[in-house]
Formats: sequence, structure tokens, C-alpha cells
Amino acid sequence: MRLSEMQTGSVGVIVKVNGHGSFRKRLIEMGFIAGKKVSVILNAPLKDPIEYEILGYKLSLRRDEARMIEVISEEEAKAQLISEGMKIPPVDADADEKDWLDREMEKLANERGHVIRVALVGNPNCGKTSLFNIASGSHEHVGNYSGVTVDAKEGRFEYGGYKFVLVDLPGTYSLSAYSPEELYVRKNLLEAMPDVVVNVVDASNIERNLYLTTQVIDMNLRTVVALNMYDELEAKGDKIDIKQLGWLLGIPIVPTVSRDGKGIPELFDTVIKIYTQSDPTLARHIHINHGPEIEKSIDRIKLMLQENEELRTRYSTRYLAIKYLENDSDVERIVESLPGRNLLIAARVEEQRRIEDLMHTNTESAIVDAKYAFIQGALAETYTRHIEKRPRRTITDKIDAVVTNKWMAFPIFVLLLYIMFEATFALGNYPMDWIDWLVGKFGEFVAMFMKDGWLKDLMVNGVIAGVGSVLVFLPNIMILYFFISLMEDSGYMARAAFIVDKLMHKIGLHGKSFIPMVMGFGCNVPAIMATRSIESRKSRLITIAIIPFMSCAGRLPIFVLIAGAFFPANAALAMLGIYLLGIVLAILSATVLSRFVKDDDLPFVMELPPYRVPTGKAIWRHTWEKGKQYLQKMATTILICSIIIWFLGFFPRNTELIDAQARYAELTEQPVLTEDLQAELDSVSAKVNDLYEYQQENSYIGMLGRAVAPVMNPLGFTWKMDVSLLTGVAAKELVVSTLGVMYSQGAKISQGEDLQDDTALQSALVQAIRWPAALAFMVFILLYFPCVATFVAIKNETGRWRWAILCCAYTMVVAWVFALLANQIGTLFL
Repeated sequence: MRLSEMQTGSVGVIVKVNGHGSFRKRLIEMGFIAGKKVSVILNAPLKDPIEYEILGYKLSLRRDEARMIEVISEEEAKAQLISEGMKIPPVDADADEKDWLDREMEKLANERGHVIRVALVGNPNCGKTSLFNIASGSHEHVGNYSGVTVDAKEGRFEYGGYKFVLVDLPGTYSLSAYSPEELYVRKNLLEAMPDVVVNVVDASNIERNLYLTTQVIDMNLRTVVALNMYDELEAKGDKIDIKQLGWLLGIPIVPTVSRDGKGIPELFDTVIKIYTQSDPTLARHIHINHGPEIEKSIDRIKLMLQENEELRTRYSTRYLAIKYLENDSDVERIVESLPGRNLLIAARVEEQRRIEDLMHTNTESAIVDAKYAFIQGALAETYTRHIEKRPRRTITDKIDAVVTNKWMAFPIFVLLLYIMFEATFALGNYPMDWIDWLVGKFGEFVAMFMKDGWLKDLMVNGVIAGVGSVLVFLPNIMILYFFISLMEDSGYMARAAFIVDKLMHKIGLHGKSFIPMVMGFGCNVPAIMATRSIESRKSRLITIAIIPFMSCAGRLPIFVLIAGAFFPANAALAMLGIYLLGIVLAILSATVLSRFVKDDDLPFVMELPPYRVPTGKAIWRHTWEKGKQYLQKMATTILICSIIIWFLGFFPRNTELIDAQARYAELTEQPVLTEDLQAELDSVSAKVNDLYEYQQENSYIGMLGRAVAPVMNPLGFTWKMDVSLLTGVAAKELVVSTLGVMYSQGAKISQGEDLQDDTALQSALVQAIRWPAALAFMVFILLYFPCVATFVAIKNETGRWRWAILCCAYTMVVAWVFALLANQIGTLFL
């Protein structure tokens, strides 16, 4: 609870004082200290300011100032004590009992005060998420390229008598307003007000990384620098005076190697000291010196901003002044809401003109240059670079000479994709067969011990057939993610973006767009979220629109099923062709969309990290996490939808079918079949099969399938396939589940087929359609309506339903047209 939320007459104990700089210092000097009791005396007639009593005297605070103080109220304390089984003294209790309650409140406030909220910030690929995982015991994905973290991840752990709430923010090169990612990080730092910021700095690229550090210093936040990958700096023979650099920055610096956990305990020991202010020599408040002329402009704007009480309370006005001089759009919106905005606007124009006249460059460039000059000066005093007589070509240079070669780059990329798909089939076939066999045997076991009826049908033909048909593809999913993780963690993914940048530029995108596109091979949802790292609004919107053409892992079981059934000799090539078709159509779509979406063109800037050998632990963790998500989806979405699909296919019941099934059961139970009985059994068996088909066609799901059949008939699909496409809108894995249920309910009992067996499902499909229709089905699955989760992600990232609806409509039209072409062209070769 905040102090501003307490009602008149209520009592509380202070937990912590937020804010920064002189404002926070003034509050503490006034007596607002953690663990002290505070009472609300009264509110002013206009509800602002508020009078409080603390340490025996009365004083007033504005509501905005009181909002910065965290408290635990008497009511909160009583509620917590009651929940812990303690007896609360009555209102008319004696002094000793009231003293007991006060002590308990102080104890609770102390416990809450021992919770430290830490924000992790740093450049992309600086090892920030590795540090987060090591410290908190979490398992967030780590990749050797920028843009892996796309939103804030939170982890909790205890250390040194404190509870830590660790927030891993997306990697960013600066805190400017160029991309949603940068704005997201900045907003989190300014609005969420972490107790301590841990700025993770890549020691092997320290100069560029410290630019972000200077911006955090401008914000006047309590900060600790984790000088990460320190082992790489030492391996190069470079030396750095950490203590002196920390003194120059006014921030304590702790060397760390997050991959191995080295330096992590020392880092959080330092965080505790900064939080408790137990060692005043650790940090000192400094201002980055931008030179006399720029500093004069900053001071003028800062003084004008300080006239606003709310700004002075919530933000570092020096930071706002710097960003305002840089024409930061977010800060401009803040200024527009101020009463004296016209004076501020005029002052900025005047100061910018003065700086540009004196320094012969625009103000934004002048400020950036000044920050780098400060960094270079600090490193000149503290950093000694090892200079070799004859520069060696690093392993990264040697590998890049091959994989980014003009003639070899694209063939290598296609070859890697082919190897990935070939392994998905070749290696996945063995565990697939084992799981397939187990699912079939489990279905037989359940059928053996259950009485005939709707419940048995639900379990065997609904749950086991539906979930089992999807479960069998788990090995393929994990193999796919294994290869994607390998490319990400090694650093090859960033090279792929570099390779295609020129091609991307021609279609109105940048190489950065390629990273989310490749991420789409795993799942479209995080891929769409990863577009936050793209600065250009135009490139970001177009990338979001074409990501659904990237074949996600949810489509993989469908492709494995169809390719294995209709193209067994060339299944990997068929898969590669489908994936490449998605990429080609994405490129063509981007070319068209770039003519309609207008925006300023921004330069392509993307880091090419050094190659690193992926750790087996990280690869396995990422692969298993994706496999676990797949299993969780089977236990929830796919299970529920399989039951719904079974219900819609089972009802309304056909009494003639029920009678025929009963007679068939009687005949099969006969110990000896005479010639007449055998003839009757054959007749009843054929009748049951015919009635099964009739039952399905006239069931609720059959009605639905026949309703859309006229639109899909030109593509060569059966009505059962049409139904599977409808259920695939919820999740693409449901396509296989639906086919498993539909063809299981229609299995021919005379042939004894077991549709829990995926091979039997493939056989049923081969009997139902020809290979051109199967190819058209794969094309349609690749291109049509993205799943509901992707639809929502598009809306969330673009901020408009219009974009989500347009994407869905566009993909449906493209899917239908290209599926029609695939079917018609394929038919010519029959």
C-alpha cells in the first residue's frame, strides 16, 4: 500500500521510500524512515496536501509525494496476522496489547522491506538472461543473437536474508524512443521504480555497452554494473581497473561470468549494500559531463521542468531535460501536458539553435558524441588493451569467411534447413513408431476392459485417438527445436539476418526482420512479439503481417503425417519445399505491402556476436521446455477439443446403427460360426460401415463440414478435412487430432483397423484423397488463418484489430488460391 492511499485516522508503518536523488533524501531527512509508525491526521479540503504525524511531530505532504512511500497499514497487518492464526487485541485493549500489535506491524514492515526489486538492463546478447537464469533458477531461453527477451520476465529467490524480485527486461542499446522495445524498458525503469538496477555490460565490448550505462546514470537510479563475460576480456589479455572505473562512473562494478555463475554472489552482495546504503563509499552521484555549452542548455531546461511538482517528484528532471533536447517523442508528450509548455518549447528551440551554431551539428548528435567522449575518457584511464604484433584471425572470422561468402551463404542456409527436416524425419521415425505402438496398445487395453457404449467410444475414438494422434509427433517437435536452438545459440541466426539484408531491403524490410521470421518456425506468437526490436514502424508492421506464412511447430505434425503418407521417398524434400514456399510468399507479400505502408527508412544496424559453442544444458533446457509446452497443450486444449469433436461426430445417434452394432457384437461372440452366420456377419459388417458413414455425414460435425464443402471442393478435400481446418483455427495441432477422431469414428470394423495407430490414419487418408489434394492440403495448412493466439498477438503488437483482421483475411485468400493451383497442377501429372 502507498501512504497516499491511507484514510484519515488510519495508522501504518513505513516499509520503504521510493523515488530518487534529492527528493528521496528530503523525505528521509523529514523522518520518513523504514520501520517508523505514521498516522494520517487529515486531508486538506481539496484532498491535497495531507497532514501526517511521524516521530511525534506533524507535517504535510502532497499526494504525489506520499505515493512514493510504501507502508503497511494497521488493517493490512491485522488481516495478515489473522491469516497466520494469531489473535488480534480488541479496540479497547490495554497498552501492552497495543504495543504488541505495534511490534508485529514493525516486524511485518521489516519483512516487506527485505524484498528488493531488481531490474536487469543491458545491450542485446550481453548475457543478461543467462545471469537471470543462474540467479533466480529460472529457465528462460537464451540465444546468441539480439531480441531473445521480448518482454519482462520475473524470477524470485532468497539470498543474504533478503527476498529478491528479479526482472529481466528486453535487451536494448539505448533508452531512446526509436523502438517499442526501448520505450518498454524505459517505461519499466521510470514507472515500476525498481529498488536497484543491475546494468549488465559485455566486457568484451565495453565501450558500446557503457553508452546505455550513461543513460541510466542520467536517470539517477541506484545502479550496480555487472561486468559480464569477464573471462573473455581476460582471455584477450586486456586489463581493466574496475575500482577506478567504478569511481569515475559513480557506480560499483562487479566482474561476472554468468554462464558459470562466477561473481553472482558478489554481485548481489553489492546490490544489498546499495539498497541498504550500508557502505557510502560504494557509490556517488555524478552527472555525465556533456561539455559546458550542452550543460548550460540542460540546466536551463531542467530548472524549468523542476517548477512542476509532479515531474520533480516522479522523474529525474535532468534526464527529462536531456531527452527533451534530443527531441524525444515520449518526453515531448509529457511536456505538452504541462501548463508552461509554450515557454519550454521556446527555450528548447533557442538552446538547440545555440548548440548547433556553436558545435556545427544537431543537438542529438552533440549529446551522443559527448557521452562517448566521457566513456572514452574513463576507459583511457582504466582500460589497457592487449595489442598483438600480428593480428590473428579469430575462429569467428574464419567461420564467417565461409557462411557469409557471396556464393556459399545461401546454399549453406538451404542445406542447414534440409538437414533439419531430414533429421526430423529420419531420427524422429524411431521414437514415433514406439509411441505409435504404445498408443495403439493402450487403446486396445482400454477397449478390452470397457463395456460397449458411448463412454467406451469416447475414450477409444475420442480421447485416445485424438490426443494419441498428436502425441506421436512429440519427437519431431523436439528435434526441430533442437536444431533451431543450435542455430540460435551458436550465433548463426544473426548471420542469416546479415545474409538476407540486401534482399530484405529490396522488399521494404531490413535484415532484423529475418530473425522474427525464423523464430516463426518455432511459434508465430513469440516471433510477432520479437518485432518490438525493429525500429522502423513500416518494417515492424510488414514483418508482423508476413510471420503467419512461417510454418510454426504446430503445423509440423500435419506435414509429417501427410508427407509421410503421400511422399514417403521424398518426405524431407516435400517439407523443405513447403517451408521455402512460405518464405517466398512472405517475401512477395512484403513487396506488395511495402507499397502501401509508408514510413521513414532507418539504417540496418544489428550486432554480429562471436560464435560460441552452445552448452548441452542450454540446448536441452530449451528443447525440453518446448516439448513440455507441447505436452501441456495436449493435456488441455487438444484433450478438450478432441472430446468436443467426438461429441459433435457421435450425435445425434442413429438407432439403426445402434441395432446393427448390437447384432454385430452378438455374432462375433458366437463360439462357432456356421456358414449362414458367417454370411450374416459379413452382411452386418458391411451395413455397419455404411451406417457409420451415414452417421458421420448427418452428425453435427458432418453438417458443419458439408456446409463449407462447396467452397473447399475445388481443392480436392473431403468434408472431414474441411472440419479439421475449422478446428485448426484454435490451434494447428488440432488438425491432426480432428483427423484422428474423424477417421477413427469411421473405421471399417471388418478390416480391423486401429486408428489410434498413426500408420492406419495415413492409410485412411491415402484411400480418401489423391496426392494432388494432399499437396494442396499442406499448402493450405501452411498459409491459411493463423491460430487464435497469433491473431491476438497481432492485435496486441499493432494496437489495432484492423491489422489482425486484415492479416487473417489476406492469408485465407492466399491459402485458397495457392491450394487450388497445387491441386490443379498436380492433377495434370496423374
